[in-house]
Amino acid sequence: MTPSTRLAILCALALVLTACSAPGGSPGASASGATTCAATPAPAAIPEGWDVSTQRPSVYPSVINPPATIACGPTRLMFSFLDADSKPIARPERSARVRLFDLGADAGKSVAEAEATFIWAIEPRVGVYVADVALPTSGAYGIEFTTSEGSAPPEIIRATFDVQTRSSVVAVGDKAPASDTPTLGDVGGDVTKLSTDTQPVEAFYGTSIADAVAAKKPFVVAFATPKFCVTQQCGPTLDRLKPIAARHPDVTFINVEPYQLEFVDGQLQPILTAEKLTPATSTEEWRLPTEPWVFVVDKDGIVTDSFMLIFGDGELETALDALG
Repeated sequence: MTPSTRLAILCALALVLTACSAPGGSPGASASGATTCAATPAPAAIPEGWDVSTQRPSVYPSVINPPATIACGPTRLMFSFLDADSKPIARPERSARVRLFDLGADAGKSVAEAEATFIWAIEPRVGVYVADVALPTSGAYGIEFTTSEGSAPPEIIRATFDVQTRSSVVAVGDKAPASDTPTLGDVGGDVTKLSTDTQPVEAFYGTSIADAVAAKKPFVVAFATPKFCVTQQCGPTLDRLKPIAARHPDVTFINVEPYQLEFVDGQLQPILTAEKLTPATSTEEWRLPTEPWVFVVDKDGIVTDSFMLIFGDGELETALDALG
């Protein structure tokens, strides 16, 4: 198997962690993101040192963010590593650092860099790394991974990807869509008619997104469905959210099932379209290409943080502290 073929297989990890088909909107959907930037013209050819087919790495990095969601401005970059057999090998003892290059401007000068933080996605099987970076322009980018484990010398692997002018998903700085999501008041207080969580926190279903926006108070909304989650991450994400919500009683926490469901024979069942899960209206309004996804919104209804797939406790705590 050639290196280029192996790099193509990196999507295998993304399939472990993210959905192949989008639950709402489309990867190329236009966005009303607050962040706009200049676009750097693409280079006429792959700059020297960036041809992935010339590399012979021992590990293979995979950027997990859906392509159309990587945009200029503040970016929460998520990635992991595979071995030669396409098995996830990210772990706490493996370090990772990234440098980003605007290839159309200067392929030899990094425009952003960060030490990545490891997070277990599905402990102890699947881990991911998160790096917060600010990308100044859109266009053709290169990403350089430096990684090592134990006493092994650091290894450098390079890959290329595109940075969009705006994210296809509701982004940091955007006005939160005032989605009319269902609440306990709509179902006579029966949480089993709203949530597929086996241990739901009823407070997560007492307020709609529209009501939270109108209240002009901070809130957190998680689009997650434990029972029908394509990514296997919705349950772990909600479980991680619950103790944090308990520590912040002044912040409204909302869980939204991202697919259309109906209560049949005493349980929620999905409404299928062409044998696929049907996105809920709110999923389409927030333009989500996968689930779970967590957003932090301030009292003015502006999205201040966005967490795809999974988050570290410290990440969300920091986001909540910033709300003031």
